[in-house]
Amino acid sequence: MDQLVEDITRHSIDWVGRAESLQPIISANAERTESGGRVTDEVMAALHEQQLFRMALPKSVGGGETTPLEIALATEAIAKADASTAWCVGQASGCSWCSAYIPAEVAREIFEPANAVLAWGPPNPSAKAEKIEGGYNSNGKWRFGSGSLNATWVGGHSFVVDKNGDRVLNDNGSPKMRTMLIPKDEVTFEGIWDVMGLKGTGSDTYVATDLFVDEAHTTWRDSQPDRKEFGPLYSVPLLTAYGIIFAGLSLGVARSLLEEFKKLASEKPAGGHGKPNGQPAMLRDNAVIQSKTTENEAKLRSARALWVETVEEYWDNMLETNNPPLELRARLRMSITWAMLQAREVGNAVFHATGTNGIFEMHPFERRFRDLQAISAQGQSHHSNFEPVGAVLLGIEANSHRF
Repeated sequence: MDQLVEDITRHSIDWVGRAESLQPIISANAERTESGGRVTDEVMAALHEQQLFRMALPKSVGGGETTPLEIALATEAIAKADASTAWCVGQASGCSWCSAYIPAEVAREIFEPANAVLAWGPPNPSAKAEKIEGGYNSNGKWRFGSGSLNATWVGGHSFVVDKNGDRVLNDNGSPKMRTMLIPKDEVTFEGIWDVMGLKGTGSDTYVATDLFVDEAHTTWRDSQPDRKEFGPLYSVPLLTAYGIIFAGLSLGVARSLLEEFKKLASEKPAGGHGKPNGQPAMLRDNAVIQSKTTENEAKLRSARALWVETVEEYWDNMLETNNPPLELRARLRMSITWAMLQAREVGNAVFHATGTNGIFEMHPFERRFRDLQAISAQGQSHHSNFEPVGAVLLGIEANSHRF
């Protein structure tokens, strides 16, 4: 472990370069990742060798503690090869935020092993953690545990209840919640991940029944009273971090679709008459295809540019003030959602422009198209995110819990 800490803390790590170096092996395994419902062992070994699950961990436990944009750009690079693999890396990066909010010895226990991965899904209203002496009695079922099949630990976001089963409230009247951190082999999995896209994420449901979890192995996302690490990265709210990462992931998938379409357009004969010189016309010779390709290139580049610019502005402000203003946080949410929506639009347009090529599994379009649909079902891309942003931009008092 000492060598791992030294490697990461004494040298600048090119996380994007590491991710790009794995694109060939990730792409070669993409079909097996999807058909197997989990990232293949070969790809997991490569990801661990490049320490790509350690980007967001504190340096004190051998992590990279890099910037949100660097994590997102590395995830974007992986997504160009396979969306499911990128989703698992991005999701696990967010989960590792909790390493800054648990005791150092617990963080080392969970994250020091070279194959360490923590996975969790969203809170479940029925998940309960009864407060008892020394910890909690955990009972819960959690869905969407992305990457949990390859994980070493899982998390269960739970409502704290008393001995009567009634929810315990915080001082402000909100329900008190804790995340149970549990070794993977102590929960039971239900194989329900039968979906249209992101099939390789293995985002299965898992269950804990009357499981004791000691206090030290619990936290609540980015609860400041729990905080043990005070680097600027861990001042970024977890949901914001997820948004930044998922935007990069979406852009990566859309970019791969667009680039594959450009290759197809130079190879696929177009309908109708050939060129005046008698040579057959290719799809790229079609004026509509040329115009639409330009529009999609502009959509993708402009959305990405806005996203990168806003994330960089947010991070610079975080370094300077540790408390970015509401207007900037709102614009960041805008850029995240806009990037994800534009990525989907570009993906949809490209898929339909491929014609029948898009529907065959032998071609590199249909899986990416399905993955983009699944990605855009995530709350970070919902149009409803624009409502509080618009309120802030118009000077109206807004519900800012989304940013």
